[in-house]
Amino acid sequence: MAGLQVLARPDVVLLPAKLPWIRRILKHPRLMQSNRLALLVVVANVVVLLSGVHGVADLALVAQVNFAVGILVRQQLLVNCLSRLVMKVPKSWPLRVRWAFAKGYHLGGLHVGGAVCGTLWFLALTVAAIGQVGAALQLVYCVQAVLLLAIVITARPKARAKHHDRFERVHRYGGWTLSILFWIGALLLAAERRGPLLTAMAGTPTVWVLVVTTLSSLAPWMLLRRVPIDVIRPSSHVALVHSRYGRPMAGSSRSIARHPLQQWHSFAVIPTPGVPGFRMAVSRAGDWTGEFIDDPPSHMWVRGVATAGMANYGLVFRRVVYVATGSGIGPILAHILASRVPSKLVWVTRDPVKTYGQHLVDEILAAQPDALIWDTDAHGKPDMVKLAYSAYADSGAEAVICVSNRKVTWSVVHGLEQLGIPALGPIWDS
Repeated sequence: MAGLQVLARPDVVLLPAKLPWIRRILKHPRLMQSNRLALLVVVANVVVLLSGVHGVADLALVAQVNFAVGILVRQQLLVNCLSRLVMKVPKSWPLRVRWAFAKGYHLGGLHVGGAVCGTLWFLALTVAAIGQVGAALQLVYCVQAVLLLAIVITARPKARAKHHDRFERVHRYGGWTLSILFWIGALLLAAERRGPLLTAMAGTPTVWVLVVTTLSSLAPWMLLRRVPIDVIRPSSHVALVHSRYGRPMAGSSRSIARHPLQQWHSFAVIPTPGVPGFRMAVSRAGDWTGEFIDDPPSHMWVRGVATAGMANYGLVFRRVVYVATGSGIGPILAHILASRVPSKLVWVTRDPVKTYGQHLVDEILAAQPDALIWDTDAHGKPDMVKLAYSAYADSGAEAVICVSNRKVTWSVVHGLEQLGIPALGPIWDS
């Protein structure tokens, strides 16, 4: 396979000394930036609590502000705006500064912190409202509290990974129900005040926060479309999807569904330079993807706009190494074809031609002839940290971007960052 002998074998690569233990601690996955931001939200809420929150109206407002933080930080247009701002960071800035900006995709920690703190405030609201509001409003609060707890419990990392379909259903239908109940609760609370209902609504800050979060949540659904697709199955493991709809930016992702009210799954889109539309690589990773590969549809639903992915933040570096395993090549291929930053590709996968087809492999090698394609069927599984470091040292890169499963991604990112090497990877933060 072309490029296979470019680097030394991982088992003979010597890694440099690790950072001092104090700096290494901050590189641990449990202290990554998304977790720090979630903690920041918690601290901010503790400050609000200590400053004094009085009455049902105040509790409702603080809860809604937290939910607004969690929702807005996931808004597609806001995510894309942030990504574009980071991509404009001058490469002349010090590496450590650009490294910090490259972690901008960790803002999902605000989503987690806002959702959890909002839920806690709402539970306090439900208890404080006993005897202070009418029976109808109290019932609404109780139902909302149950739904919020269900969403938080099923969203825990282990529960989400083990029962992903359950998480999707609870998150989707529970979220929609909560949106309706929040408005019903706001109307009932305003109705209990003296004076005209509209005046009471307009004078309630919680209502205006609800307006913002509702518009943010509805925006993607206003761009709901059913689009035709072509599907090629080079193997039973993967389906390559092509759509002529739109022209998304390189390094973005789209959510697709067979039915708009059922499961939605996000995949990296691979634009072909100069050609309308995009491609996706759908790998067998569960019931939904397995059914998609075995019985591919002729159309799929898309909503909103393509959203900037993690690897876009790597454009702040002068040169990068892309490390992908299996279908992780999907998010990376878009950047390889776009050639927006000099790069070196390391792709570890089982028989690439048999699994993904000769055309895709040829396309990769045409875009980057010196790519290292490691066939695990022929050579076994390598030490990913050493393989990534070898490519980093050999190419003179400033950073490594890894797209793989959670275990491999975190081992590579943590393994390199404790050596003082900037590394980026998905964080599965929500």
